[in-house]
This record gives sequence, C-alpha cells and structure tokens, in this order.
Amino acid sequence: MKNGITRRTVVRGTAVVGAMAAAGVLIPAAASAADRSGKGVGKRGATKPQNVTANGWPVQAIADRDSQVYTRTVSGTGLSVPVWIGDPEAILLHVVRRFHYEVDQLHSPDLAGWQKTDGLDRRKPESNLASGTAVRIRPGAAAKGSLFPLQELVVRDILADCQGTVRWGGDDSSVDESLFYLDRGPDDAEIRKIADMFRTAETTPGQGAGTEVNVHAAARRKRAKQLVRQQQAG
Repeated sequence: MKNGITRRTVVRGTAVVGAMAAAGVLIPAAASAADRSGKGVGKRGATKPQNVTANGWPVQAIADRDSQVYTRTVSGTGLSVPVWIGDPEAILLHVVRRFHYEVDQLHSPDLAGWQKTDGLDRRKPESNLASGTAVRIRPGAAAKGSLFPLQELVVRDILADCQGTVRWGGDDSSVDESLFYLDRGPDDAEIRKIADMFRTAETTPGQGAGTEVNVHAAARRKRAKQLVRQQQAG
C-alpha cells in the first residue's frame, strides 16, 4: 500500500482503538465531544451551589456555637442581637445605634437578628436573617408608613452613611420597614471599607453613632437621594 501503511497495520490499529473504547478509555476526539456535551464527565469536579441567603452570604444553621453568628452587645442601648461577627456586625450595629439615638429609642422586643430558615421566605430579603446579615428593628412595624416623615428622613441619612452596603426593606417591592440588611456579598470590598470606617469613627471623639448630625443639611440630603436612585436602579 502507499505511504507504507499495510492492511495489517490498519487492522491492528482498529483493534487497539476498539479495545480502548471497550475499556472505557476516551481517545482525544471522543473526550473533547464528551467535555462539550457534559456526558462522561465525573461529578467530582462539579461545584455544588452553596446554601446562601438572598444577598449571597452563607446560611448559618446555629448561633453562638460553631457559627459565624454570635450575639453581640449594641453599645449604648442595653440591647444585644445575634449577627455575623466582624464586618457585618460593625455595619449593622451602626444602623441599630443610630436608629436608637435618632429615630426611636429601642427596647428589648424591638430588635431581632439571626433566625433559622424555618418560617422565612427564601426568595425574599428576609432570608438574609438566616445568615446573620440582617436585623429587624421594631419587628411589629413592618407595614408601609410605620415611620413619620422626619423619622424616615433620618433612616435615609443612616442608609447614606452605609454608602450602599445596607438596604432598607421599606424600599423593596414586598415592603418590610422593619428590615435592614447587607446589600453586598461577602467578597465585596465595600463591606470591609465601610466596616473599617465605622470602627474608626467609634474610637474617634466627636464621630460615630450618637454624634449629633444635621440630617437636613443640603449635602446630606443630596447624598441620601442619590443612594435611593442608585438602589432603585439596581
């Protein structure tokens, strides 16, 4: 035969390929097709979807033991709340403290944090409670219109303080004016940036929650309105 390939060589080659196929070994062309179709690919390399809440943070099955969620004291309020410790804690507790000082003084039944997924709608922002990245302030006042206009003005200023890392349930389609939750995922650099800002403010005289601010100031009102537009657009 031409090119030095004999009939015997072809037969032997065919036999080898047949044996490889019978043994389950994929030759390159077959392997490529299997990769494209997804067939023949083992499950070992597959990534299982993580059990996360609506904002992308992992669900915590328990609190105060073998968990990212621990009960934290909200300084200056006499209250405590279970939240994801670290950066989420710094941000959410800032919200709680400013609400307590400037919107309405809170008492023990007025603050709730982490809870088990039981009873939560996993499709809604309330699911964020299950990761410890949300709090409910005055849980009984979830309906639209629970705040007086001046109180809402302060809430808008608090949200602007958080620079988009926190969203208010009062702005959601399924309104829950008691709900405040992280609106960025765990890998978002803004979470660390804002948490560090609040931690620094708390140790700096004349700064931090409890410091008197003029929520009517033009610059602060502009900042708050810009955030509303950004979050509505997002």
